[in-house]
Amino acid sequence: MSASSISFYMYLSQQITIYSCIPTFILGVLGGFLSLIVFLSLRTFRESSCAFYLIVMSLANLIHLLVWLSGYIIINGFGYDWSVNSPFLCKGRFYLFQLCLLVSYTSICFAMIDQFLSTSSNPTLHRLCNIKLARYAAITSVILSLLHGIPFALYSNVISLSLDSSQLICVLTSRIVGIYFNFGFIIVLIGVLPLSIMIVFGLLTYYNIKNLAYRTVPLVRRELDKQLTRMVLVQVIFNSIVLLPYVIVFLTMIYLPSNNFNFFLLILCINLHTVALASPFYIYVCVSKRFRQQFKHVIRTLHTNRWRHPNQILPEIPNITINMVN
Repeated sequence: MSASSISFYMYLSQQITIYSCIPTFILGVLGGFLSLIVFLSLRTFRESSCAFYLIVMSLANLIHLLVWLSGYIIINGFGYDWSVNSPFLCKGRFYLFQLCLLVSYTSICFAMIDQFLSTSSNPTLHRLCNIKLARYAAITSVILSLLHGIPFALYSNVISLSLDSSQLICVLTSRIVGIYFNFGFIIVLIGVLPLSIMIVFGLLTYYNIKNLAYRTVPLVRRELDKQLTRMVLVQVIFNSIVLLPYVIVFLTMIYLPSNNFNFFLLILCINLHTVALASPFYIYVCVSKRFRQQFKHVIRTLHTNRWRHPNQILPEIPNITINMVN
């Protein structure tokens, strides 16, 4: 490949990163904060196990965008690798990357499984859908993710590509850990495994929700199940669409000779992948009229009035009304 082609692909990668990831970063951070405000303000969501998983996912996505995506933009968009300034920054880059992604994808998988349990006609399965179990599952996933990242933190180091140490790079220096990162983490843990879980339980939940109206279920409970199921299902579909090309291109780069065109494709897929982490709030707003009403209710009734009347003690926001529809 000629030098002009290399320069062209590098320049194109930088421009795409700047003009796609910066809007994704701004909109994703804003959406993440708004999602947390809505979920934490309404008692309906605070008492729902599925919404609890979405809260954990939103928090993980927000940290990922604030810490990792901002650094990614600086490195690949502006050509300054901040992680080579100290070994701690280098180790933290890999550690936070895997931590946030694992917690995020684990949470959306738990949310999809929870909706399958919630909409199931089997009483035994239905009893597994509760906020107490959700808290245990979320805490366990966070602890396991923290432990899972220890090898990445230990074996990520700053190395020099030149004799005068003018070119530094942050990489995994262990071959075994590097192989596991490519196959075990990227391909399996945030690729094939969550895709399989989301698709299988998404189809099962879709079957359950079609029959939900024919069962004796309290009206508010049924409407909440329908709302959350629609929100989670659409998010799962969107995540699957953007995650699949990322896994395919990553596999291609492993088995085919590395070149700048493949690197360019990987940059495109990474940029697309970050959209999945920035999009949940906007997906909820687009697919659920009920969520739009709840969002307006929270902003207008609770937070706007709190600024207008700082000394006024506001009552607890009541549960969602029955006449709200999806």
